[in-house]
Amino acid sequence: MAQQIRRSHATPNPTRLLQRQARLLSLGAAAFGARTRHLSFVALEGTSSYLAGLVGVRGLRLALNTAVAVLVLSLPFAATAASRASTVASPSIGATTAVTSDASRAQPLARGGAIAGGRNPLTVAAEGTRPVQEVTIHDGDTLATMANYYDVSVQAIAYANGIADARALQLGQKLVIPPAEGALYTVKDGDTVDTIASRFKVDPSVVLTYNRCVFEPEQCAPGQKIFVRGAELPALLEPERPTRDVFAAAPQVAQQARNGRLSWPVGGVITQYFWWGHTGVDVAAPFGTGLGAGDDGVVTATGWVAVGGLRVCVQHAGDLTVCYYHTSAVYVSVGQQVARGQIVAAIGLSGVTTGPHVHWECKVGNQFVNCLSL
Repeated sequence: MAQQIRRSHATPNPTRLLQRQARLLSLGAAAFGARTRHLSFVALEGTSSYLAGLVGVRGLRLALNTAVAVLVLSLPFAATAASRASTVASPSIGATTAVTSDASRAQPLARGGAIAGGRNPLTVAAEGTRPVQEVTIHDGDTLATMANYYDVSVQAIAYANGIADARALQLGQKLVIPPAEGALYTVKDGDTVDTIASRFKVDPSVVLTYNRCVFEPEQCAPGQKIFVRGAELPALLEPERPTRDVFAAAPQVAQQARNGRLSWPVGGVITQYFWWGHTGVDVAAPFGTGLGAGDDGVVTATGWVAVGGLRVCVQHAGDLTVCYYHTSAVYVSVGQQVARGQIVAAIGLSGVTTGPHVHWECKVGNQFVNCLSL
């Protein structure tokens, strides 16, 4: 009789159970990944097929190429904007130095930045000059008063108007005032820059530069009026004045009648009028500007006084005395005869004053009067 063999049951092992579960999980994950990839490819294929069905393969390719081209073309503009932003936020040292050294010229701020000019497109007149003016002679005006008002010499005005005798001036006459000290000259046939410069004893560059003969030769053609700055001008025949013995200790008073209204001492701006608390008229003008006598007369006082500073007083006919205070210089002496418009002093800051001006004071006898009414 055959012997029956018995097999023992396998004992469960925890390690083997864990290994088996891990193997099963790995197989499941791999199967899930393969399934996911398959679904992704299917979805992509479906999307492409859908778009291709809408616009066609060529249309889809054209859309993609256009998007890429737009992106490429926009890159330089983005880079320029970024460069400008960085330049404004933090300019380079080189750029800062360049702008500081010459701000009037166009400066490149930084690589990629825009060049901007700092000068306005304006025509600038030569420094210290003004346009030629035409004025009318009124009662009381003389060549001396006009010269003092417009800050040029009597000879300059006389030459510009062809006046050889100061006595020839008439009421209502038109006068041409030169732009500065010099000669207004009408170019004649045969004139050259050298001959004009030799005539007025100046350097030829003076004629060339002021009148722009190089850049605008038509302005220096025959018949054109040019200006020669600093020209040597012919002397003017002055009117004869009666002579008299004058003594400094006891100056004589001018006996001739006054020539109309008092002329202004200087072409300036009135900063304070005559009133009961102010004995004169304050006229402001640049420091050093000449002060002209209001009429023919005799100098009766010069020198320093309290408050008024350096002053000069001139006595005129009709028991009128005119004084000029706060001057910087006095050009006449006591007892000296002066003519209407003659420069007797200069605008200054002497005495108690807040700025360059003249205190123009008039007295008839011992009574203060308003100079503007005389």
